[in-house]
Amino acid sequence: MRRNRNAKIVATLGPASSTEDIIRKLFVAGVDMFRLNFSHGTHEQHKERVATIRKIGFEFNRPIGILGDLQGPKLRVGTFKGDGITLVPGATFRLDLNPAPGDATRVNLPHPEIFAALVKGAILLLDDGKLSLQVEDFGPDYAITRVEVGGRLTERKGVNVPGVVLPISPLTEKDHRDLEYALNLGVDWIALSFVQRPEDITEARAIIGDRALVMTKLEKPAAIDRLDEIVLASDSVMVARGDLGVEMPPERVPILQRAIVRACRREGKPVIVATQMLESMTASPVPTRAEASDVASAIFQGADAVMLSAESAAGKYPVEAVAMMDRIIGQVEGDPHYRALLEANHEEARNTVADAVCAALRQTAHIVSAKATISYTSSGASTLRTARERPEAPILCLTPYERTAGRLSVVWGVHALQTTLAPDVTTMTDMACRAAVQEGFAVAGDYVVIAAGVPFGHSGTTNLLRIAKVGANGADDGVPQAA
Repeated sequence: MRRNRNAKIVATLGPASSTEDIIRKLFVAGVDMFRLNFSHGTHEQHKERVATIRKIGFEFNRPIGILGDLQGPKLRVGTFKGDGITLVPGATFRLDLNPAPGDATRVNLPHPEIFAALVKGAILLLDDGKLSLQVEDFGPDYAITRVEVGGRLTERKGVNVPGVVLPISPLTEKDHRDLEYALNLGVDWIALSFVQRPEDITEARAIIGDRALVMTKLEKPAAIDRLDEIVLASDSVMVARGDLGVEMPPERVPILQRAIVRACRREGKPVIVATQMLESMTASPVPTRAEASDVASAIFQGADAVMLSAESAAGKYPVEAVAMMDRIIGQVEGDPHYRALLEANHEEARNTVADAVCAALRQTAHIVSAKATISYTSSGASTLRTARERPEAPILCLTPYERTAGRLSVVWGVHALQTTLAPDVTTMTDMACRAAVQEGFAVAGDYVVIAAGVPFGHSGTTNLLRIAKVGANGADDGVPQAA
């Protein structure tokens, strides 16, 4: 099954999309990667969903990516004596470590790390930013605040501390259990929540090793302050606009989205734009025009993928939401201005052999009107550098490893295919030509341009560029086309 688009679709599985029939329909409608949200569901439910995804991938002979999204720390207030309180603007309100049920004057905040990081004047946001408190005094076990934005507060509501780096690991005890379980299930990507510093990624990677790739969710202002370092430390990035929009003014989020996408494109790291993209489709069979424009904006910016959350996990129209997203992407990529915007935002190649080869591949493919750019890769490095160039011709990735094919399912323009290990360049070239014909990219007489690393099987050795002409038998026609 070949997608006739470059940008990819990620869909979250949940109560509305847990059966094999729905998951298959979601894939057929356009899903390239499925997200397992470990904030919800049991390990056994996630295990069943992984087995179903792998079964469908085998059925269609297509790699389907799986993302395990860890919950991360959840900072919440404690309980109240009644069913909640009303915070009045200008009133004093105390937060402390006392576990006793709260009242109109105080409530338990069972997170000493918050008190340890406070400064006078710091802002505390409650209930997804609906309520706002300013710190007037604090100690190691309490904070006296003034209510800036009041309203109803009930127990266990979330707490955000924008502008403050909290001394908290992004991995809780629950995350450690979920991470090990997800890795044993064989997920392709692990998404990290609550990342504040590059060191948070290093901590997680020490546990993950090479069993999965690391996707950093950008949802904290502290992470934005060190954006370039975090992008470099990550394998991929998710623009988690929901949490980011809680701790930052909403008008800043579109600007940050664009900056994050550009930073990831510069480094050749896949970037996913997520949260509330087609939110109204949780209850409606059609999105608002503003939501359609939102998805289109992410595609025009060159994002690798866009993601559905509640729309596919708990909404009434999960399949319709995927189909709508697929149609929006198709319309944008068919617009004459789409290519011009990609070119305008194209980043210059770095001073490396791999970037030189892939930049030349992009230009060569344009000059000879190649029907496909083909990367033969073990680790996926050649394909990632090729995708960074955003070539006009589709990217056909050939890899001997199923794991690599699954990991690349979220990368812009990539059609990944598991093949056999090539013993030499001639065999690899024939294999590439036959795959281009088999997958519907080329016919006899067409050119394809191939990037690979020699010797084969060594990660990060992209050093070969080859032009091949597809022969009548589907293989290279034998005319020397090496570069």
